[in-house]
Amino acid sequence: MAEVILESTITCPHCGHQKREVMPTNACRYFYECESCHALLKPKAGDCCVFCSFGSVACPPVQQGLGGCTPDQ
Repeated sequence: MAEVILESTITCPHCGHQKREVMPTNACRYFYECESCHALLKPKAGDCCVFCSFGSVACPPVQQGLGGCTPDQ
């Protein structure tokens, strides 16, 4: 099994601000506030979390082939 990547860069679709974040391994983030424009990001339809929708790397459960995760917020 490939190693799980725990860092992802989230890109705000509203202002383009990027921030590198460490993803939790036991839950996913459903909400994320952009620190630049303060937009509240939520997953796109069909995605389980903000990392899968706006991150450079999918969340750990998706990387592991588990199909998704349970929101933590």
